[in-house]
Amino acid sequence: MPLVIILILVIIRLILPIVILSYSNKTLAGLQGYKGHINDIDLSILRGAVAANGFYLDKIDTVTKKQIPFISFNRADASIDWKALFHGKIVANALLADPVIKFTKEKTDPSKVARDTVNFRKIIKNLMPLKINSFEVRNGSIAFHDPTSKPAVNISAENINIIARNLSNLEDTALLPASVKMNANIYDGTFDMNMKMDPMKKFPAFELNMEIKNVNLVKLNDFFKAYGKIDVNKGNLGLFAEMAAEDWKYVGYVKPVIKDLEIKGPQDRKDSFLNKLWKGVVSVATSVLKNPKKDQIATKIPISGQYDSKTSVAIWYSILSALQNAFIQALYPSIDFQINISTVKELQKKSDKSVRKQDIEKSGGKKDKNKKEEKKSSKK
Repeated sequence: MPLVIILILVIIRLILPIVILSYSNKTLAGLQGYKGHINDIDLSILRGAVAANGFYLDKIDTVTKKQIPFISFNRADASIDWKALFHGKIVANALLADPVIKFTKEKTDPSKVARDTVNFRKIIKNLMPLKINSFEVRNGSIAFHDPTSKPAVNISAENINIIARNLSNLEDTALLPASVKMNANIYDGTFDMNMKMDPMKKFPAFELNMEIKNVNLVKLNDFFKAYGKIDVNKGNLGLFAEMAAEDWKYVGYVKPVIKDLEIKGPQDRKDSFLNKLWKGVVSVATSVLKNPKKDQIATKIPISGQYDSKTSVAIWYSILSALQNAFIQALYPSIDFQINISTVKELQKKSDKSVRKQDIEKSGGKKDKNKKEEKKSSKK
């Protein structure tokens, strides 16, 4: 009898990966607007893990019907969180190795975008029905390609690493129990992001800070030529941001800093008159906003609002800040560590006070109007 049980388990162990692989590829084949495939499935019963090897998902252009690379990775590993299982929850820890995500501007029929997006979400849910508690990405890359622009645009971020913890909020009673850390390389520069959040809360609640340092703008020159009609011959970009949200409200800022910017050079001699004129206008604008001491362009743009309305960016404040930076002081190139959940609460209090003030003024106006009408009637 024990030999029979062992034999059955061995057969299940041998057949189950084939069944999972067949189901996964069948699911991918039914995804409208996409074409995907998984080469192999590994299964570890003792560890409670399943791994997919050699995955790709291509987007089908709705007009040209060509396959466009979208997502691929060498290996994805999901293992059961035994601690969560003891609490009656089926939760997994996931690892993604060498993922590549490529966004390509295409000749897409807009009427089919919404339907494709819905189908894509449905398939992802079917492929990964487990709830993810921790998620790790190693050596990833993300790119954007626009073959329709002149020149063609190809930009990317490489060596992306992400560690996300406690996404399922199993036991932690902290205000923001989950955390996400991310870093990457961007054209000789670096990207770092830290985020704390409550993934189980009904309304968005998070604190985020990020910084981009020393990006070589010359290596993004095709992007500037295609969308800004300018040539960048020299310059480095830094971008610093903080944001926090609670109960649909959010507050934060973005602080871009550009150093040693030059947008005109000997290679621009063949440009048309209008192109040279545009570059001249941009050059004058940047020279006005440049801090003479640090030779940098910088401004701090505050952002606040709520998710069910349009983002509110204080444009005039941004312009004044840029002029202040140009003639008085340069913004220090770093995160200010000023934004957190309490900042959102302060914003909420100010908003509530403003609403109450408006209500009082309205009610006061009605009272004054009633008094005037009473006086008129008494005179009569």
